[in-house]
Amino acid sequence: MANANPSGRPAEAFGATAVDTARARLRVARFLLWVVAAILAVRQVAVVLSTPSGERLTDLETWVGPDGVLHVKGSLYDSTEFTGTPFGGLVLKPLTKAAEQALGWGWTFGTLLLVAALGLVVARALPQPVNRRTAFFAAPVAISLLMLSLPVRNTLYLGQTSIMPVLLVLVGCFVVRGQRAGGLLIGLAAALQPTVLLFAGLLWFTGRRPAALTTGITFAASTALAWAALPHDSYTYWVHHLAGSGLGGDADDLANQSLHGALVRAGLSGPTEVALFLALGAAVAVLALRRAVRYAHDGQLLLAVAVTGCAAILIAPMAWQHQLLWVLLAVVGRVGKRASDRYVWPVAVVLVMTLPTKMILPNMASLHPLRDNVIMLAALAAATFVPFLPRTSPHYRTAVPTEYAEPVPARFRRVPLLPFLRRVLTRPNLLLELLLIRVTYAAYQKVRLAATGGSNSAGRARAEEHGQQVLDLERLLHIDIEHWANHAVVRIDWMRNFFDFYYTSFHFVVPLTVLGVLYWRRPVDYRWARASLGFATLLALVGFWLYPLAPPRLMPSLGVIDTVHGVQDFSQPDYGTLTALTNQYAAMPSLHFGWSLWCGVVIAIVAPKAWMKALGLLHPFFTVTAIVATGNHWVLDAVGGAVVVGAGFGLSYLFQGPRARTVKEAATDGPRERADAARTPGSG
Repeated sequence: MANANPSGRPAEAFGATAVDTARARLRVARFLLWVVAAILAVRQVAVVLSTPSGERLTDLETWVGPDGVLHVKGSLYDSTEFTGTPFGGLVLKPLTKAAEQALGWGWTFGTLLLVAALGLVVARALPQPVNRRTAFFAAPVAISLLMLSLPVRNTLYLGQTSIMPVLLVLVGCFVVRGQRAGGLLIGLAAALQPTVLLFAGLLWFTGRRPAALTTGITFAASTALAWAALPHDSYTYWVHHLAGSGLGGDADDLANQSLHGALVRAGLSGPTEVALFLALGAAVAVLALRRAVRYAHDGQLLLAVAVTGCAAILIAPMAWQHQLLWVLLAVVGRVGKRASDRYVWPVAVVLVMTLPTKMILPNMASLHPLRDNVIMLAALAAATFVPFLPRTSPHYRTAVPTEYAEPVPARFRRVPLLPFLRRVLTRPNLLLELLLIRVTYAAYQKVRLAATGGSNSAGRARAEEHGQQVLDLERLLHIDIEHWANHAVVRIDWMRNFFDFYYTSFHFVVPLTVLGVLYWRRPVDYRWARASLGFATLLALVGFWLYPLAPPRLMPSLGVIDTVHGVQDFSQPDYGTLTALTNQYAAMPSLHFGWSLWCGVVIAIVAPKAWMKALGLLHPFFTVTAIVATGNHWVLDAVGGAVVVGAGFGLSYLFQGPRARTVKEAATDGPRERADAARTPGSG
């Protein structure tokens, strides 16, 4: 009877049903991930093949086109367009005719197949132990990340061969049987990309000496074969250009993410730069090899390969964007003892390898050295100092768990829709939060600008038409006070200066301050408030996209004075332009008011004293006055801002559930609830 249930079925049947349901969900999730990977692949093909023939596969066209360097009888390096090794040119020459016949489709689909093979090998090579869910999803996730990465996109667009060395190394390490077969493949990879020869050191110091010797012999034989067939080109590449340095572009080009490129961009040159590069390169190679050997002995061979590959990028004289795929492989390393810290490294690597650097760091002169070298710095971090956890660490498999607040019962049955987004009592990782906030804001800027076609002039007529619609509706509602408020404030200098300052200064300062205080003092409320703000901003972007709106100051017939930006020349199509990244017609809804209302509501909820709550609610009042008085928004824009903020709080409640109690409240209520239960008759 103890193993029975009211329906008469054994308990094991329920367990089996639950397991079957979980397996079915996993299969559906994996199928959806494969669909995503397929969509990304199709998109990459469409982007390449929809580009005009003179602009796509430019490197491949330079090699095998009608006047390509592989056709000419002279040197491969006469035009410095060919940047591969002489052995690479020797291998490509027989493929010239076939490549010409299928220059677009064949090469592109062949590259996609190589990327898919690379993803499958990476999924197979993940360091053990791997839980069932990770193993189930590894292949489609790996292929999707590869498709999104800048090196793969660059390779597909240019028609490069840089996937081959990475794939040859991984196949040599994880797929083929026999050390000599693996060494042969890695040696061929080194013949195509010389700094890959660093893997011979990894093989040697991990006890795979036959593989290391085979790697060196294969590299030497391939290079000697190319020297015999192309002596002049071999001399040009290995001696005149010092293993390819100076080919394909200037060393200080931002696309060159090696140590040499970073030093040249820093202003160093001549013997000083060369000596420093050689010293730093030797130090990086030694330190990276020591770390890679340690991780290989620890059973994390894929991480060891990634660390060695990052070092190969750094010590190369020229490391172009399509050659930087090694950095993405470093995502497999585990960093951090706490569960909340585990996502920092993989998220940072994925963002660096998939997004333009301008989205990662703001456009500030002081940050340009970091922004110009961000991928190089990621490779340097992976190769030299990121503290990846060994498998012997007690935290490798099980991180320090996150402390969650007690759930609060919701009024609705299915709330929260996402129970795993429970309130977290501990602070999230600060670096991860700053990184995500920066990337989210950069994406917000791009979507905001694109809402009118990529420039302020593109949507001018439509935005002015919408402005007239809003004005007509306000007149119908008798709330068209913009002209009156604007001219009333202009007459009083101190009031005009106050609202101009308030409009330009408090829009970012107050929300960031509120987030900072919540992060430090009220982490249980930080995630709830941040999610609400994020939802509101996302909904506002939809409004910008669907309804570009000219503010009162940019309506020529209204006569509103632009107190913040100065007198507008309405004869110019780009009037009102502040910066190249600002869409002046992103007015409905007003995020100036929306963000200020969010601040007021959050302060009113969490502030401990009444005067703090009142002060917080003054902020949206001053903000709505400022945006109307300065001519930057209509009254209905503020209404729209209030709507998206309300929807943001509602979505946060729907997905996460009610706001959790704080630790103090839980500690106070716990004994009280137990005492009440003890006094209740029959409670025992």
